Amino acid sequence: MSKRFKILCLLFVIAIIASAIINLNTGFLSLSFQDFFQDSAHSQIAEIRINRVLVMMLAGISIPTSGFLMQEYFQNPLAGPDILGITSVASLSVAFYIFFSHTISLPEFLQNSFLSLSAIVGSLLLMLVLLSMSNRFQDKSYLIIFGFLVSAFAGAIVSLLQFYAENQSLKNYILWSFGANNMVTRNQIYVLSVLVLIGMLICFRAIKPLIGNSLGNSYAQSLGVNLKQLKLLIIVASSLLSASVTAFLGPILFIGIIVPHFCRLVYNPSRLWQQWILNMFLGMLIMLFFSVIAEKTQIPLNVISSVFGIPVILMMLLKQNKV
Repeated sequence: MSKRFKILCLLFVIAIIASAIINLNTGFLSLSFQDFFQDSAHSQIAEIRINRVLVMMLAGISIPTSGFLMQEYFQNPLAGPDILGITSVASLSVAFYIFFSHTISLPEFLQNSFLSLSAIVGSLLLMLVLLSMSNRFQDKSYLIIFGFLVSAFAGAIVSLLQFYAENQSLKNYILWSFGANNMVTRNQIYVLSVLVLIGMLICFRAIKPLIGNSLGNSYAQSLGVNLKQLKLLIIVASSLLSASVTAFLGPILFIGIIVPHFCRLVYNPSRLWQQWILNMFLGMLIMLFFSVIAEKTQIPLNVISSVFGIPVILMMLLKQNKV
């Protein structure tokens, strides 16, 4: 590893620790050091803030990694779990679960597990469709148009479900779609951690063949890269990472696109191992920063990510047009 990369990692780690400390001290009440480690009148509030920091870090790892995999595989800087419709279909799956499962009595832990499972299955099915369509489209950029169409269709179905939904189910879905990170429980974090860990292990296996794939299919095959296996790894990893976060936090838009873009600006884009690490560090830092803004302003998390992400993507398009 180069000296520059080590310095970048060190700076990111320091910034992440500082952001986490700021998060723990952000809220309506001022907490003392003892509230986080001893039983006190504010221990429950301290636990909520710890959960908030943990889930933001998990989201910061998962969403940029998913976007990083998609962009490197499709060789398109605008590819991502939300642009290609994965997040929309995961949201649709969650909507079906919330609107039609209110009559089923299940323990909270099982409810959270099925909620996550519904999002994962929905996004996995869409990824299979996307990759099958890629064989028909000579230009893979057409998949982005296909993703927009899928997103619009999924949004229309969700709107239809909302129109006929009961008041409580509609309220639950709206609260979920706001990206309320304070509502995530410790049990949900356990489930999310397991899913993220599995996704990261699959991503670890995908990085090396992804390096060969970036040089072209013919050259990758000459290096012994199994392209079918790589496609499967990308499908499973991207779906697990993006859909699991969507299930518990709602749709966090555009982060999977802009974080890999920034990382390529600050370090050599061809070094995918280092790019993956930087994506995780920068993703955690940005999500912790968004969490502070959401807590200070009471603006929903997905609104903040959209307000931040849309201008960045617009600048990316303008920059590419100049080139």
